[in-house]
Amino acid sequence: MKNTFPVAALRTLAAAAAVLALGGCASFSRDGGLDAVSALTAERTGQDVRLLDGAAGTEAAQAALDQLLEQPISADGAVRLALLNNRALRAALAGLGVAEADLVQAGRMANPGFSFSRKSGGGGTEIERSVMVDLVGLLTIPLRRDIEGRRFDSAKLVAATRAVRLAADTRKAWFNAVAAAQSARYAEQVREAAAASSELAQRMTRVGNLSALDQAREQAFSAEAATQLAHARHNATAARERLARLMGVWGAHTAFQLPDRLPDLPAAAREAGNIESLAMQQRLDVRLARLDAESTARALGLTQATGVVNVLDAGYVNTSKSGSPRENGYAIELSLPIFDWGGARVARAQATYMQAVHRTADTATVARSQVREAYSAYRTSYDVARSYRDDILPLRKKIGDESLLRYNGMLMSVFELLADARAQIMGVNAAIDAQRDYWLAESDLQAAISGSGARTFNEEDQ
Repeated sequence: MKNTFPVAALRTLAAAAAVLALGGCASFSRDGGLDAVSALTAERTGQDVRLLDGAAGTEAAQAALDQLLEQPISADGAVRLALLNNRALRAALAGLGVAEADLVQAGRMANPGFSFSRKSGGGGTEIERSVMVDLVGLLTIPLRRDIEGRRFDSAKLVAATRAVRLAADTRKAWFNAVAAAQSARYAEQVREAAAASSELAQRMTRVGNLSALDQAREQAFSAEAATQLAHARHNATAARERLARLMGVWGAHTAFQLPDRLPDLPAAAREAGNIESLAMQQRLDVRLARLDAESTARALGLTQATGVVNVLDAGYVNTSKSGSPRENGYAIELSLPIFDWGGARVARAQATYMQAVHRTADTATVARSQVREAYSAYRTSYDVARSYRDDILPLRKKIGDESLLRYNGMLMSVFELLADARAQIMGVNAAIDAQRDYWLAESDLQAAISGSGARTFNEEDQ
């Protein structure tokens, strides 16, 4: 469709297009969304997130790393190291730039199209030029920016979720590493006691004061204690390496120090209270599911708006013919809805929206269940650990003291004394495991309330 078009009208159309385009343009933010991620992470872990780039950032990270490694690392210190130094988290945070780029792109008008044609024949030449502008894309810039803005918000929540999970996994790895090292030291004591008992049994057998059966029992226990020590040492190494991976340390920095023992139990366990309500308010996966449903609803509105008219181009055209004055005008290109009225696209958007709605409801249901289960594990592990601390270990110590008195009074044999000593050491190991399980359950409870459930940081990459 071609027609003459006043120059003033063309200028008005161009000015309007320029205003809309400039009004819809978006620029990159100063922080790239990292400030929001850092705030969400700090609310849930007490630690912020930083993305240090360049030589200055590397030097600052190195200085912070060296300072934290000067003394035995606490659980909070391990989390600080992980959030600062874990390269997988840095890669995830760098992915924020992708979502922000999509947001900026959505606020920019598509480039105009230019066409040129030249026809010769019959002694004359006809030249036609045209510039076309996507009007539908121009008019839907605000809606597209709103949709991409929500997706950018989703990307921030995803990045914060990964940071919170990394913090929770690092805390759990720290408790496992400290407990494993503590257990290995007690396993060494068991092996030493078993070796002493086996050596004594051999000497007594040689002089005829002990049967071959009793000697075999002592030797078997000594061999089993040695294998248990080997397993304990490997478990300590594996737990330490797991912590090192999460903290992102390597080389000389893997020689970090850990405390000799786990933190003491709190005086009282946390009451259940309103943990389900807190989970609904604070859980990042619930918030992300809600935002996804809202974004899908906005996308449905865009699909309905462009379901029929999804191609509408308008622009300036001029034609030059030999021996004739130049002709100016405009052209409009419209996709006619003859074969496709957009019903399939609208139906797909509606089905996608219902998926998001049901997914949100399922996420909330799972979150409530997870927090109830996590609290049950937390309270059970606290009661068990407290029982070891207040009842079992004091009784084991009393038994050991009484056995020593009886041995000094020649009322029991040295093997009975050693057996009681081994039982006491094994009871201490069980108490360490119970104390570790409490702190792991406490970390899982915090993740169930404020984070995103029991998934681990590494599972994000799968």
